[in-house]
Amino acid sequence: MKMKSLFLLFSFGYILTSSSQETVGLELVAQDLVSPVALVESPDESGRLFIVDQVGLIRIHDPQKGLLEEPFLNLKDKIVPLKDAHEERGLLGLAFHPEYSNNGRFFVYYSAPLDEEAPDNWDHTSHISEFRVSPNNPGMADQASEKIIMKVHQPQDNHNAGSLAIGPDNYLYIALGDGGGANDIDMGHVPDWYDENGGGNGQDVEQNLLGSILRIDVDTGSPYAIPEDNPFVDKEGMDEIYAYGLRNPYRFSFDLEGNNDLIAGDAGQVLWEEINVITKGGNYGWNVKEGTHCFNAYNNDKTREECPKEDKMGNPLIDPVLEFKQGGAEDGGKGLVVIGGHVYRGDNLQNMAGKYIFGTWTQHHGKPEGVVFMATPKETGMWDFQELKIAQTNSSSIGHYLLSFGQSNDGEMFVLTTDEEGPIGNTGKMFKMVPGN
Repeated sequence: MKMKSLFLLFSFGYILTSSSQETVGLELVAQDLVSPVALVESPDESGRLFIVDQVGLIRIHDPQKGLLEEPFLNLKDKIVPLKDAHEERGLLGLAFHPEYSNNGRFFVYYSAPLDEEAPDNWDHTSHISEFRVSPNNPGMADQASEKIIMKVHQPQDNHNAGSLAIGPDNYLYIALGDGGGANDIDMGHVPDWYDENGGGNGQDVEQNLLGSILRIDVDTGSPYAIPEDNPFVDKEGMDEIYAYGLRNPYRFSFDLEGNNDLIAGDAGQVLWEEINVITKGGNYGWNVKEGTHCFNAYNNDKTREECPKEDKMGNPLIDPVLEFKQGGAEDGGKGLVVIGGHVYRGDNLQNMAGKYIFGTWTQHHGKPEGVVFMATPKETGMWDFQELKIAQTNSSSIGHYLLSFGQSNDGEMFVLTTDEEGPIGNTGKMFKMVPGN
């Protein structure tokens, strides 16, 4: 991000409208969480919402009983010790197998202590693991059932991304950041083809998996198999990679309808935040570009005058569908750290049908003032978007730091927040988006 806590508009690529600003309400559903970073409804028709808390817990919100006290899964003893602020590690992602109601399988992404096989002086090792639900208790995971599917060594403590999702093709998609630090040029960031910026895990597809979205088959192979149509199968490049050129795609989602587009928010360095529609084999530019702009790794607040339009393999550097200037309103920006969301497919917010809902962590450093936006997807060109007015605050601010969005299986949306700059306290909350008047 540098996501300026859990993670830490245009000037030229969007139209921001305010004359017809939509109003949305936030209905409190659960509280007394620490740092809720993901929400997934189980596919077993129970209506239960599973809340991923960064500190290492998965909690269940039951439609009749509310937030259950006993965690579904407790990984506190498996994650690295977390800092009180500016912390991007922890338990970060959850995905259920489509046949969960029959096989009880689910997958998590968490930050484990540095593996003994990792390079010296690196920070930690990301684990993507499979667990199973307890055969005797649907409200409890079998803690002893863990099968580590993949380990990814991380040179720094930030830019971990962490989203997991089962795609419409039933493959597991995994978001990995570029390894951390700044500008993609620190220790553990390998040299690549673009010499002007040095480093570049985002542009590398041959030496590591960082800065990419992966796609693997968790139903065959040991511990997984590679889908035969992954873009680098039988080519130079690591077979797991589905798309690359990303900095920190902290949150992505699949549209529940239409073409099931994969849409990711990618946190920028210091100038631009962006939203990308991810396609197979796509190169999204980092660290050659930040948004639609040529990036300068050695002077990151100054844009280069020119840069390549394609990589060494001839693949185009794909521009985002939406970008905005980073920073607060006083700087001409729309917030710090983009938080990718979902295309709204529910029934309660008719004016938002088919709109992409996303946000920013906060508008201002040191203030819990997250913002929610609504964008109109287009087939071509940049997406128009606008701030949503929050009924409870009578402003664009939600009054909390925005950590993530969640979506129920029927397309309704939830907002996950905290009032802290890191995974401490108990100010974490989950809200449902409801009509604002």
